[in-house]
Amino acid sequence: MRIRLNPIIKKDLQVTARSMRLSWGLFAYEVILTLAFLLALAIIQAENNSYYSSNNIYSYLIYLFPVQAAVQAFIVALIVPIITAPSISGEKERQTFDIMLTTCMSPFSIVLGKVISAVIRILFFVAAGMPIMALAFVIGGLEWSSMFYFILTVILLSVFSGSIGICCSAFCRRSIAAVVLSFVIYFVIYILTFVPLILSFLWSKGESAGESMLFLLINPGVFFEEFFMQIMTGESFFGVAGSNFNRKEVGFFTYHLSQGKTWMFLSAACIFLLALLFMLIAAWKVNPMHSSAKKISRKKSTQNKMQIQNNPK
Repeated sequence: MRIRLNPIIKKDLQVTARSMRLSWGLFAYEVILTLAFLLALAIIQAENNSYYSSNNIYSYLIYLFPVQAAVQAFIVALIVPIITAPSISGEKERQTFDIMLTTCMSPFSIVLGKVISAVIRILFFVAAGMPIMALAFVIGGLEWSSMFYFILTVILLSVFSGSIGICCSAFCRRSIAAVVLSFVIYFVIYILTFVPLILSFLWSKGESAGESMLFLLINPGVFFEEFFMQIMTGESFFGVAGSNFNRKEVGFFTYHLSQGKTWMFLSAACIFLLALLFMLIAAWKVNPMHSSAKKISRKKSTQNKMQIQNNPK
């Protein structure tokens, strides 16, 4: 049985494979990971010589995993919007957007194809970085299942970042404007989600956070912090950071979500649903029926105004 591939994915992957930018991008990616690995290894060795000279250094090499994983997550979050933001706005600049809409593909299939093609390109980078990542598992003693879970989190982050980029690309006519708008939304999600928590602490004079921490469920940075805590220590980041939160310090829902792995899975679900919402908004904007309906209504309004001006009472 032949699997039918989305034409958008097929076209984007063919264009990417023929370009040297992918090879140079992989080379730069490997260089950054190697430098991060060597820097983390030097810091661990220096700390071991200074404070833990009587202990075995190999027991501390497990921390190479979160360092390399954080570097990869940062690179993915940085380059995915740059990849997806020009997807639709670039078609508008090349004046091929109307041609793309004449195909048999639905608007959501076009948007989904653009996002999936970006995720596949990111997986090329993740696969290229696996040999360096594997050193932390071979030397540090981590379970190989952690590598599989990390790949899933990278895919989730790629889908989320790609959905933001494609949504901004659908609303902007210029690629530069789409990239800038993508990072503005990044700022709102990554930074401003802490504002309710800060305001809650200020209001209660540092005694209670209430349910304001629920806004952090859509923050990918907090999600990755929780993921690393679960992998490295098996505990929740909120329980450790808040000295085992009690019900007086946080709200009822936050207290129960901070127990076990509930927060991590619920945060992943919220991030995925938010990414789906961005893709649906982009598909709605790309849909030619909506744009044509707006044009028709504008033409009718202008015709009515002209008739009123030509035939005054």
